[in-house]
Amino acid sequence: MDALTLLTARRSEKKLAAPAPNKAQLETIFQAALRAPDHGKLQPYRFVVIEQSGLAKLADLLKSAVTEFDLGEERLKKAENLASKAPMIIGVVAKINPHIAKVPGWEQMLTAGCAAYSIQLAANAQGFDNVWLTGPWVDGTTLRQAFQCEASDKIIALIMIGTGEEKLEREGKKADINEFVRYL
Repeated sequence: MDALTLLTARRSEKKLAAPAPNKAQLETIFQAALRAPDHGKLQPYRFVVIEQSGLAKLADLLKSAVTEFDLGEERLKKAENLASKAPMIIGVVAKINPHIAKVPGWEQMLTAGCAAYSIQLAANAQGFDNVWLTGPWVDGTTLRQAFQCEASDKIIALIMIGTGEEKLEREGKKADINEFVRYL
């Protein structure tokens, strides 16, 4: 798939099944993530691969966050099911260093976001579908501990990756760019 087709046809897919990327494919995905724009060459991100027995652990961590934040029964059910919706989930942690004046925290966060998007695109380029999720549970104490987050770190993505269960041919929406673009 050429780069422009990948960028203009990309979409999220929530119904995912095995297979997930193998070790070599995952290496390629992370090599792409490491190429994200990075002012100061800080690499302000870290990735946590969750698969197999780790998915059950993730479910427990998400349920703990639901309880911690008193998010209710509906979110508890979502937390129970989320980790079983894909054969692999990659957690993306923004490693923000607030003491670097040259590269403010917001810029470090954008770099981590670009790395997360690169993970999605590299997975798509290799034939895998994915969806980027967040939610209030990413701030859960036990999840942050499991991801070895420091005080200034932020879990910015849970990227679910696998093979789309339904390969529906969707017509690409052509957006009216005039709503989004201005010239100076």
